[in-house]
Amino acid sequence: MKRLLKATVAAIIALLAFAAPAMAAPKTLELVDKLPGRVAAVPADKAQTAYLFVYFKDETHAVYFATSRDGYTFTDVNGGEPIFTGVQLAQQKGVRDPHIMRGPDGAFYMAMTDLHIFAKEAGLRETQWERPQVPYGWGNNKNLILMRSYDLIHWTHARVPVGQLFDKDEDRSAAWAPETIWDPAARKLMVYFTTRFRDEPASLVYSYADPAFTTLTSAPKALFDYPVAGKAAIDGDITKVGDKYHLFYVAHDKPGYLKQAISDRANVGYVFDPAKVDPETVSTEAPNLWRRHGAGTYVLMYDVFGAKPKNNMGFSETTDFVHFKNLGRFNEPGSPMKATNFANPKHGAVMAITPAEAARLQAYFAKP
Repeated sequence: MKRLLKATVAAIIALLAFAAPAMAAPKTLELVDKLPGRVAAVPADKAQTAYLFVYFKDETHAVYFATSRDGYTFTDVNGGEPIFTGVQLAQQKGVRDPHIMRGPDGAFYMAMTDLHIFAKEAGLRETQWERPQVPYGWGNNKNLILMRSYDLIHWTHARVPVGQLFDKDEDRSAAWAPETIWDPAARKLMVYFTTRFRDEPASLVYSYADPAFTTLTSAPKALFDYPVAGKAAIDGDITKVGDKYHLFYVAHDKPGYLKQAISDRANVGYVFDPAKVDPETVSTEAPNLWRRHGAGTYVLMYDVFGAKPKNNMGFSETTDFVHFKNLGRFNEPGSPMKATNFANPKHGAVMAITPAEAARLQAYFAKP
């Protein structure tokens, strides 16, 4: 979650908010109170040859989907328009940091941050933040957003007020960048996220979700303790590779950028490694790891928010999690990574899907 507020972005937000009433609302996916019957079992790994990329944009604070047939070229399924708006989903009328995964029950699970960092400029609230910056800090918020679907079209939706659930004094000032992974030891969906109390350094914590994915059932516990006092660790991303869990995260340290910790278990035991893993020389955040189909190659994706004049997604490949080959950024010269009909995606995630699931999304948004 970067702190730099650009006046140009704020101006765009305000302009879009002013113009919105005169514009026809674009088609979005469907919010439902209850999901239809289960569509199918989890597809075989060999069938999941396509990719789904979920992301948001600073300009809109909305959620977007893009698909790819090869893991290199991505096309937004709604022509660059949101699949859900922040107004639809969030108390703050804006969302950030979406993540998506498939559970062992065949359902898709999406989680994101209920936060609009330009809400005042957009005329959505009178104050800069939901609560005063002193003592609650930059970007303070209260809710996580949890969503569930069997077909990628129909989604349940819940706002989870973490502080209200578990903190009597509500000193918890942030709940950011939630992600979900299946914990086989607990046999539950583990939701882990960045949190902060008042304006103290942020840290990574975990909890567990109920089966319906509408709330958290246990008070958040420490996932990983950064070993340098007074320094924050944020934006955690966990992937099971073989019998190990790889946690990538952002270290607010010098040197900072992206780092990796490895454990035998999903929720504890991550071993600190001081090595920087991304090749960028400017600021990065929001790491996300995904595997190329049919190969032992993994892609580490990250939001290069220090790129000028606008942020871009960067990519590296690894087979041993020691050496990371720089693939460059979307649409830059020499990079194999392409975004065909969208630009400047932020803090997203990529997961494997089947070509039929990709086609379902494309058909839903197809123009008549």
